[in-house]
Amino acid sequence: MAYVYVRQSSVNQVSQHQESTELQYGLVDRAISLGWPPERVQVIDEDLGKSGAGGVDRHGFQKLIAEIGLGNAGLVVRLDASRLARNNRDWHQLLELCSVFGVLIADGERLYDPRAYHDRLLLGLSGIMSEAELHQLRMRLHQGERQKAARGELRLPLPAGLAYDRAGTIILNSDEEVQARLHVAFAKFRELQSARRVMRCLDRNGLSLPVRPLLGPSPHEIVWRAVRQIAHAFLVSFKSRLMLGHMFMAAGKRIRADAGRDC
Repeated sequence: MAYVYVRQSSVNQVSQHQESTELQYGLVDRAISLGWPPERVQVIDEDLGKSGAGGVDRHGFQKLIAEIGLGNAGLVVRLDASRLARNNRDWHQLLELCSVFGVLIADGERLYDPRAYHDRLLLGLSGIMSEAELHQLRMRLHQGERQKAARGELRLPLPAGLAYDRAGTIILNSDEEVQARLHVAFAKFRELQSARRVMRCLDRNGLSLPVRPLLGPSPHEIVWRAVRQIAHAFLVSFKSRLMLGHMFMAAGKRIRADAGRDC
């Protein structure tokens, strides 16, 4: 089988860079031109919208690795090294398996045999450059953020209870339902003195909380989620604010996570 691996790093890239996605799907013709019949060419696109830098479960990449390990693959086609992996661990794992099972790797211009020394050297360098490119992209992004911060123009993601106005000033979210639910949560915390108890209370009464996710199909948009779905972030958020509060308190009693009565 010939496998065409298709990936974009984020949901925004999938929606905004459709030409790149179409170009990757067009690699099916590249596999056919190398001698594989159309019925023996399979596209793996489960990783659209997922980063290749590591730390994210890429089911499509794992499927590709499994097919190579089972001896089902004869050719892997990708647009460039960065589509398959942005970290050396995944890249060299793929190269080693392709070398052991005699799987060829192709892009839009060349065909590589990982068992051949010079081809393996070029592929290894491609993986190194792909990871280095990601590092350079991050460095440029961070430099841009620091320059914006120096000018006072940097806007960081805000929690659901806050928003930016037209002048860029941070204000309370104008959504009355959001404000009402957050007031309930903080009022319960003043009463119970325990973030864990507040979480259990809200969950018992079927009250969801507004959140503003950084990732997903609608990043930075307000969504409502059950407390049990965001339990860890909920507790960490409350406890971090308690720690900051204690830093500025001259004296005060310690608030225990499990203290207080249930509601």
